[in-house]
Amino acid sequence: MSASKYGVGIISVGHYLPNNILTNEQLCENIEGLTPEWIIEKIGIKRRHYISKAESASSMAIDVAKKLIEENKLNPAEIGLIIIASFSQDYLFPPMSARIHAAIGASKDCQIIDINTNCVGLVTASTIAAERMMLNDKIKYSIVIGVEVLSRFTNINDKDTAVFFSDGASGMLMGKVKEGYGFINSRFATDSSTYESVRMRGGGSMYPANKLLNDNAVNYIEQNGLATWKQAVTNLPYVIKELIKDSDIEIEDVDFFIFHQANSFLINYILGKMKIPKDKTYTNVEEIGNTGAASIGIALSEAFAKGLIKSGSTVLIAGVGAGFNFGANLWKIS
Repeated sequence: MSASKYGVGIISVGHYLPNNILTNEQLCENIEGLTPEWIIEKIGIKRRHYISKAESASSMAIDVAKKLIEENKLNPAEIGLIIIASFSQDYLFPPMSARIHAAIGASKDCQIIDINTNCVGLVTASTIAAERMMLNDKIKYSIVIGVEVLSRFTNINDKDTAVFFSDGASGMLMGKVKEGYGFINSRFATDSSTYESVRMRGGGSMYPANKLLNDNAVNYIEQNGLATWKQAVTNLPYVIKELIKDSDIEIEDVDFFIFHQANSFLINYILGKMKIPKDKTYTNVEEIGNTGAASIGIALSEAFAKGLIKSGSTVLIAGVGAGFNFGANLWKIS
């Protein structure tokens, strides 16, 4: 083990979105008093992607992983680390990273990790991968994937959650880049004072699936919107400012920002509060909804595809997750 004399960067990005669409008009058929106009006005989301019966969290993650390998003409044996970020994986265990390992034909020497830091998952996972690779020369490439099937845990009759959540997967292929490029720094923060504000109780050891305790809500995501908003507008700017300070740069030095795609009005509020120009970010929550741990990577993938992020760009990705936890990391694109 040795400290690296190279950078660890994002070599390639990709994503997968299911074809099934749930529009605002369709959603409003299930919720009395809810209108498409209200959803647009208050949330800014037009539609959501839902998996089909033939799809799953692992099938979407496998699709992304295989594309990253094929597009970069890699031998799967070169993948030394697979990290999956999800809170809606196929099973409680075994780890879904093992399923991806098998599907791509990775070697016995490839480490697997599953993490759950909710919607901050891809920030956490990419930081772990970068730091592992900087300390261990034997890891040539890593695959980091955020994936969610939130439609399976959303009460279609609950306007506080049904308007938001969607399904999808995204991924990063990470590898060695020349010194001065790649991963720069990260910062994380936690405010657990409103721990119960966003949760999904069913399936855990307190509320196992076969003992619902006469509480139908335990099978679904529950969300206190006001508490979530207050946490996000207070602590997301904090973690970004601390990362900027720790990295000895100014916020103006960041060329592009990718945020967790929770709510278009929340993103615009953060931009205004931090005086970040709107042309320095990209949003897709309006068109695909909140895809949890997949959302940052999907936005990043689309931003790369549109040419919004280029070689030499300094990019900051940041998000907020239940608990509440906050994370941001900084990259110089090679």
